[in-house]
Amino acid sequence: MSHETPATDQALTTALAKAAATSGRAPSVHNTQPWRWKVLPDALELRMVRDPRLAATDPENRLVTLSCGAALHHARVALAAEGWTAQVRRLPDPEQPELLARLTDVRHAGADPDAMRLVQCMQVRRTDRRPVREEPVPGPALDEIVRAADAEGVRLQILHRDQVMELAAAAAQAAAVSAEDPELREELEYWTSRAGTGTGLPPEVLPEQAPQTTVPGRDFGRPGTLPISSGHDRAAVYGIVWDTEDEPENWLRAGEGLSAAWLAATRLGVSMVPLSGVVEVEGTRLTVRRILAGLGYPYLALRLGLADPAHAGPPHTPRLATEEIVDTSAVRAGHA
Repeated sequence: MSHETPATDQALTTALAKAAATSGRAPSVHNTQPWRWKVLPDALELRMVRDPRLAATDPENRLVTLSCGAALHHARVALAAEGWTAQVRRLPDPEQPELLARLTDVRHAGADPDAMRLVQCMQVRRTDRRPVREEPVPGPALDEIVRAADAEGVRLQILHRDQVMELAAAAAQAAAVSAEDPELREELEYWTSRAGTGTGLPPEVLPEQAPQTTVPGRDFGRPGTLPISSGHDRAAVYGIVWDTEDEPENWLRAGEGLSAAWLAATRLGVSMVPLSGVVEVEGTRLTVRRILAGLGYPYLALRLGLADPAHAGPPHTPRLATEEIVDTSAVRAGHA
């Protein structure tokens, strides 16, 4: 005899599965989407996927964990938009380091209008590597973006001019080191040749030529097809995502803060580009730490600016199918 799951339980598991699917729009290192969700009858679990093709780029899984943190924040916001609240337990089991978070005690509390607007921002958020226009980002918008990161327990420090010059020098040095490292080049080659797989960086999101930027972006090793104007992003603002400790929970929260800041930026019409190359090389990561006066550990650099409306922006990067990132077998078995 089959037992019907109560409608309220079905509504809960449906909401959990939908939130997990929505999180698939989150940003990730090289668009690897290194997260997997398991929907349980009364909880949602987030695990990271350790891909050997990131061993040189991210040997300690900082960027992978940060990427998963962005997906975690996306899922939390998606739940809130549907009227659900949840308790988040980060790294709940020391015996399972790949288990990054468990959302429990999920209750219906009424839809959150602010979260609903942020879910709309998830639909349009993208990484736009074109130079930004000459108009500066308004101060109140920058303040709001910083507050969004701070609300997730992570720091976003906006750099003054001298610090930007230091960041630029560190980014150039990191690019030179990476260009001479065959393992890093091989990994980048892999993630820029993944057409049709749902992951990686297709040509249409990569610049057709190096844009003129104060802080150099990543050299992807091949030209893309994204048209780049002759402008120079002198009006761009740069920041560093950082915290006082350098542990997996900090990396996870940094991803949540990145997601919150990026969605706030999208809502305000501000373009944001992550610059992870400068923290992927140990020597330049230490340089960036010195920019922070040794107060903490940098996880990511960011460029912020107003996109040039005269040129079409890039398309969205591809995404894995929902069934590849969300496991609903535990609740399907319960409904049999």
